[in-house]
Amino acid sequence: MAVGATADALMRVKQVHGREVRVLKAGTVSPDAAAARPEADALVSDAPGLVLVVQVADCVPVLMADAGRGAAGAAHAGWRGTAARVAVATVETMTRELGTDPADLVVAIGPSIGACCYTVGDELIDAFRSGGATDEQLARWFSRNAGGDLRLDLWAANRDQLLAAGVQADRMFTAGLCTQTHADVFDSFRAAGAGAGRMAALIAVPRGPSAARHL
Repeated sequence: MAVGATADALMRVKQVHGREVRVLKAGTVSPDAAAARPEADALVSDAPGLVLVVQVADCVPVLMADAGRGAAGAAHAGWRGTAARVAVATVETMTRELGTDPADLVVAIGPSIGACCYTVGDELIDAFRSGGATDEQLARWFSRNAGGDLRLDLWAANRDQLLAAGVQADRMFTAGLCTQTHADVFDSFRAAGAGAGRMAALIAVPRGPSAARHL
């Protein structure tokens, strides 16, 4: 396959819109690890050759690489996961379990529903506040259109959370492509409903410092 790995190297989770992180440390990955899908919404690993996978259809895929340590992370951040700060949990787990310095991470925020289209209910403001968002953050992440509909900017929310976790602004890259706007190219639950497909966002664990040039 394109990432140079076989199916038994693809690591996934049963996504539940939370902030649990699956850890796959080098030397401890069992032969049947690919078949296991524990409930979680992020994965981290320093086992060279593994490919971390999350599936999305409007939710935000967040991919992280620490080439110096040979480590990677992948997170699935819908509104619930973003409110629960799943991207931050992923960075914290990489720091605690794999020795990553957040300032060394390169982060990609992939295509997902944008603030241009993501109309939400007012109850989400309370959900984000319960997750620790400040009034200043809420004012940046939520806005109303001319018709009074509340919109949520998941890209800004995840970027702000990652910045607060120590990721450097110039090492974060946002695709800026709305899945609902471009439903002819991407899978979008908002556009297609229950029949929507799913996209896979994946990242191969770097094979040490030399992998930096491939990011």
